[in-house]
Amino acid sequence: MFKKCFFSLCLVLCSFLLNAQERATEFYDEEGTNLNVLYRNDQSIKAFVNTRGFGLLFRRCKHQTIKTRSFYEFDIQSLNSLKEVSSEGIAETKNNFVFGKLNSVLLLRGALGIQNVIFSKASINAVEVRYSFSFGPTLAFAKPYYVKLEPLEPLDQPEFVKFDSEKYKTESISGRGGIFYGMDEIVLYPALTSKFNLSFEYAPYTNLIRAIETGISIDYFPKALPIMAQNPAENLIVTFHVGLVFGKKWF
Repeated sequence: MFKKCFFSLCLVLCSFLLNAQERATEFYDEEGTNLNVLYRNDQSIKAFVNTRGFGLLFRRCKHQTIKTRSFYEFDIQSLNSLKEVSSEGIAETKNNFVFGKLNSVLLLRGALGIQNVIFSKASINAVEVRYSFSFGPTLAFAKPYYVKLEPLEPLDQPEFVKFDSEKYKTESISGRGGIFYGMDEIVLYPALTSKFNLSFEYAPYTNLIRAIETGISIDYFPKALPIMAQNPAENLIVTFHVGLVFGKKWF
């Protein structure tokens, strides 16, 4: 439920952004065709997936030189374990859950960075290639993972409990708990994050941003982040990501 709500939010925001971009192209028939114009400001939104989750990013850039931009960005993303395996509950509803999961994790990141152009556009239909580095703080929100226990007696109500590998086995769990279970038990884990990105910008107008961006993120947690019961808590998390970038430029 936690991941479904987050995924639905991402879909709504991406749909809104795509519609806005389509409407925007109607006004760029006469503008945005001159490759020699330098737009000093731009902002964009990226919807991305990575090897351990998915998320959304906002970025605001400002030109320092012809080929160099400085920027700040914020992103929010889910973080799963590579060891997660979905199991089917014993109840008739067949509600899936992840056996052994201790926490559902959401990352909130902020960063400052530099972006440089490797290959500029030779024509309006060409692709511009850029690379970027960024560094900044991260805050992980770890919400305890609750599961639903089937009642022993037919007239009893199901029980929602925090998962404990020493107490509960797969056959005693009928599904996962709701999104609001454990909200008052969230634990914060601070971290530092660095990223390297390669961006391939293909917008049909020079004052629009449309790009495919891929790269690597490294998160370091001074206090190890626990996600699964049978796996050690993690201090260092490395992920690879790819995403679609949409935005605009102006003077």
